[in-house]
Amino acid sequence: MSIASHHEQFAELSNGTTLCYSEHGDKNDPAVILIAGLGLQMVYWPASFIQALTTAGFRVICYDNRDAGRSSRSNTPHPSTLQQLLGKAPKECYGLEHMADDTALLLTRLDIGQAHVVGMSMGGMIAQTLSYRHPEKVASLTSIFSTTGNRRVGQPAASTLWRLARAKSPNTHLEAIDNYCEMMNHIGDKNAPHALLHWQQYAKLAWQRNGSRSDTRALQRQIGAIMRSGDRTQALAKIKAPALIIHGDVDHMVHPSGGEATARAIGHARHIVIEGMRHQIDSALSHRLAQHILDHIQTGASDAA
Repeated sequence: MSIASHHEQFAELSNGTTLCYSEHGDKNDPAVILIAGLGLQMVYWPASFIQALTTAGFRVICYDNRDAGRSSRSNTPHPSTLQQLLGKAPKECYGLEHMADDTALLLTRLDIGQAHVVGMSMGGMIAQTLSYRHPEKVASLTSIFSTTGNRRVGQPAASTLWRLARAKSPNTHLEAIDNYCEMMNHIGDKNAPHALLHWQQYAKLAWQRNGSRSDTRALQRQIGAIMRSGDRTQALAKIKAPALIIHGDVDHMVHPSGGEATARAIGHARHIVIEGMRHQIDSALSHRLAQHILDHIQTGASDAA
């Protein structure tokens, strides 16, 4: 499993946010935009996954969310540890709505009227929010191992929460690699081809792209965005775009009940549970996931016709 090569560019949005992004494939092809999860960067998406989509005739856009990678940092407050435990975000923090607006503005900046939107984990939440907040921008929605914001579903396993609670901010790239590999060894699939090597490569590159620092407050602000937006179940019912919900049955980060609840809330969504899939997109899964997405896009286009 290899890290994709990106030609990094920057888009200054009208709301003052600057996003780092890259494009793959022919600019004349229909667009697919990939939205990464909590604290993750656009370099997370495997090269094989991106290639499967471009080979099928799609223009793929990857980008760093605000407060991640090489995109701009917010100056809004971050939730304290106590606020995170209580689930109460500071009033001044941004929400998933603002991150969805970032995505819509990026599409406008790139002169893309409508895109097929794919998000994983927190990125799935952003993709869902984009779909009901800016429906004109969304040709189809794919939400991968994500949830609705209802705290009764999609919660991490107790073993995951324990690891998150004891995690310490890294001071060096070696500590960052160790931290990431330790967590992925728990929530990911260590038996996937070259999994450990890929984790190490990603963590090292992410550290470098993050300015060789941990930037814990940026991560906490993203957590605050999830907390502020809360339960989006009722809003999800407004989604009209063709929707595909994908989840694994062995997910220790976002319990499979999160995917089930998302599909129920949207109503017309197709729900696929992949046996043995954990909270990881790897080379072994890339072509399978891409094929599900391509079938979904084709089915949605056929239904629209």
